[in-house]
Amino acid sequence: MTRATRRRQVILFARNFFKHPRMLGSIIPSSRFLVHDLMRQVDWQRAKVLVEYGPGVGNITTEVLRRMRPDARMVVFETNDEFVEFLREAIPDPRLTVVHGSAADVGRVLGELGLGQADCVISGIPFSTMPPGVGEAIVRSTREALRPGGRFLVYQFSREVMRFLRREFDEIREAFEPFNILPARLYYCSV
Repeated sequence: MTRATRRRQVILFARNFFKHPRMLGSIIPSSRFLVHDLMRQVDWQRAKVLVEYGPGVGNITTEVLRRMRPDARMVVFETNDEFVEFLREAIPDPRLTVVHGSAADVGRVLGELGLGQADCVISGIPFSTMPPGVGEAIVRSTREALRPGGRFLVYQFSREVMRFLRREFDEIREAFEPFNILPARLYYCSV
């Protein structure tokens, strides 16, 4: 990304935080420390289908694309119109598909794209502010969309998501990243 694109990225994220604070949870994108923690959890040699929920302005998306195999595919789900437009303009990688829609539709979308099941799903969407039933539906859809051995990597500012994760995943590891604004809880779930 160019310097002008990065500047636009930060301004867009901050502006949307003030418009929709419950959807973003933080005034700035995830820190490099948080991104590094997440990236260490992915088996880059094997992962061919990667998914991200709530990419925002794409700071995690660009790191995933940078590390992905040339034949891998990434699908991101975003509900914010401005973020969708920004991602489609700023990240012209042919391996990336930006979906303007809900993460609860992950299985259907992967099927329509002919990608089968995901190797890894990364999520930063705020489960603590979702309407009743939505968080549970997203976690269930994610579990069903993961291939055997797949991973669901979640970062949050609260522990709210754990009640959904426990219903769908037997293996959950927790971590904490203090060098993020706000400090983040990380949940690494395996199928």
